[in-house]
Amino acid sequence: MENGGDGSLQGPVTCGAWIRRPEKRNLVVLGRSRRGNSCPSLLEIFSFDPNTTSLSSSPLTTFVLEEEEGDPVAIAVHPSGDDIACSLSKGSCKIFELSGRETSIKLLAKELPSLHDVGPQRCIAFSVDGSRFASGGENGHLRIWEWPTMRVILDEPRAHKSVRDMDFSLDSEFLVSTSTDGSARIWKVEDGVPLTTLSRNADEKIELCRFSKDGTKPFLFCTLQKGDKAVVGVWDISTWNKIGYKRLLRKVASIMSMSLDGKYLALGSKDGDLSVVEVKKMEIMHYIKRVHLGTNIATLEFCPTERVLLTTSVEWGALVTKPNVPADWKEWQIYVLLLGLFLASAVLFYIFFENSDSFWNFPLGKDQPARPRFKPFLGEHQSSDDQNGFGPFGPVDM
Repeated sequence: MENGGDGSLQGPVTCGAWIRRPEKRNLVVLGRSRRGNSCPSLLEIFSFDPNTTSLSSSPLTTFVLEEEEGDPVAIAVHPSGDDIACSLSKGSCKIFELSGRETSIKLLAKELPSLHDVGPQRCIAFSVDGSRFASGGENGHLRIWEWPTMRVILDEPRAHKSVRDMDFSLDSEFLVSTSTDGSARIWKVEDGVPLTTLSRNADEKIELCRFSKDGTKPFLFCTLQKGDKAVVGVWDISTWNKIGYKRLLRKVASIMSMSLDGKYLALGSKDGDLSVVEVKKMEIMHYIKRVHLGTNIATLEFCPTERVLLTTSVEWGALVTKPNVPADWKEWQIYVLLLGLFLASAVLFYIFFENSDSFWNFPLGKDQPARPRFKPFLGEHQSSDDQNGFGPFGPVDM
């Protein structure tokens, strides 16, 4: 676990996200708030080294935000890795284009009038296929745009009391959004209409939400405050019925993340603890106390290509953590395994062939005597039946 380049002369880290680049290289973008008059609000890009599980000590590039724009609140990165969205505290949302190679990378601001003066946005997200962009405001206003045309699909000012969290489904067909009042709604993305409201008991408050991402289990995971207990509930998205819940963090979660392959679910607490859950068994695989000691974890996101988590907090900056979970098979390891199986099969066939004695090369029975190979056939008279015993093959010279 390494510090992500948090410097004492800079403002605190408020948000962050992974950026997937070609050839499985990954970068990290961090947002920093203003500190006094000498440290402006910033967006910084860092490189990531998978061998040391660390971020670069200094940023590859920096973009200085204007004072009237406010501080970064949330960051979302397009699946292509080319565009970065950042919501700002003064009520706007900006889009940046990532250009150049890693040694000369730059952030270029793009003008999108649709995102001017949208109000403070608590959460923003791109759909999995990159064709949609959504934002949820502190005032409860929910919007969905087509990307990159910015055609308005949904514009609902009273979607919630105040948007708490949201997530797109794997096929980008649905959007789930939660409210600070404990409710959650499902939206049909293509039509831009509400589909249903998730059922809950009177003592339950739905807070965070993530769809399954493995492509086989049509589930929706939500954190629930159930009385004085914090649990994770599971809904079947084919019926939108709740099928159960389980206690996985032991305390109130501040953030939740799903790995891109859907195998793991991560939960961060309001006092800095981190829990990594295997979705298939719904069991805790790794629990780390005090990753961000005594501080609310604001960002929690799985690396696109590695089993590594990015977390941020105002107090401790950005950290990258490698959880103790089973390693994934690499592509070259799969090929080596297949080659080994092929060679083992070839060796077994050769041994099988060399130790056989019948015409069809089957092993001899336990009490079957070995058949003479030459002399009996050279000296015996064969009947016509024997000569034709192999049909079209005729007599065989052993």
